[in-house]
This record gives sequence, structure tokens and C-alpha cells, in this order.
Amino acid sequence: MTYLDTPAESPLYADETGHIPNYLRVFALRPEAYAGWEQLAGSVRDGMDLRRYELVTIAAARRLGSDYCTLAHAKVLRERFYDEPQLRAIIADHRSAGLDPADVAIMDFADKVAADPTTITELDAATLRGYGLSDTDVLQVVLAVCIRRFFSGVLSAVGAAPDEALRG
Repeated sequence: MTYLDTPAESPLYADETGHIPNYLRVFALRPEAYAGWEQLAGSVRDGMDLRRYELVTIAAARRLGSDYCTLAHAKVLRERFYDEPQLRAIIADHRSAGLDPADVAIMDFADKVAADPTTITELDAATLRGYGLSDTDVLQVVLAVCIRRFFSGVLSAVGAAPDEALRG
């Protein structure tokens, strides 16, 4: 689960039936931080097409080594957008998974931002503009990656293991 002692009860558990996800147990130690995260993440997610958001998140989570976030967002992609073979191909190598070239470029950009945001240049943004993204779209990708850096970083730093339900 995590190496932190997490509370048995929390207001964060109120909407959960049965299993309480490990990430929620971690944030039960600081519900205010989770509330802030939810507000920020919601505003970023609402500014993007959900499929794009999930592809960006998968690219960032993979780069960050976050099995938890990779599995959680792969589940969304599987349930809403791709069949199992397509999703496995995307996760294995998005460049050869038959994605639209714009999606490949966006995932490449997300991977680069996740690896080291200081390496991003005007040329990287121009590449995305070449695929029809606006400056707002580029910023949305950056925001999605950077919030993933926060969330994945928290889960990784406290040893939060992916829930069994995600491993399927």
C-alpha cells in the first residue's frame, strides 16, 4: 500500500464503496492538499479533449516511472477509447501504435516535458503548432504533464502501490 501510516477513516473515503484506493489513503493525511489537487487537475482536464489528456498522462506517467498512474490512466483509455491490443501497442511504443501523427507528436512532447521541462524550446512548441495545436493547446499539454509530475511524484515518494483492480 504505502510505507506511511494512513488513517482508517477520512472524509475522503465518504464516496468510496468497498476498496479505498491507495492514493486516497495517502492523501487522507492531508485532505486539504487533495482538494486543491482535485480543483487544479479538474481545471486542466476540463480544458482538453479527454482522450488527449489521457494520452498525455500515459506518456508522462511512463517517463516518470509511475506504474500507479500509468495503470490508472490506461484503464480510462481502455474503457473509453481503445481496445486491448491498441492500448498495449500505445503503451509499448506509441510511435508505432498506429496513432495519428499529431497524437504521436503530443506524446513525444509530453515525454520530453516529463523528463526535463527545462529542455523545451520554441521549436518543440512550433512542432505542435504544425499539427494544428494552438498556444493554449500547447499550454494544456504542459499543464497536464506538470500536474502528473506532482501527483506521480507524491505517490512514488511515499511508496503507494497500484491497487489490484488496476493491474487487470
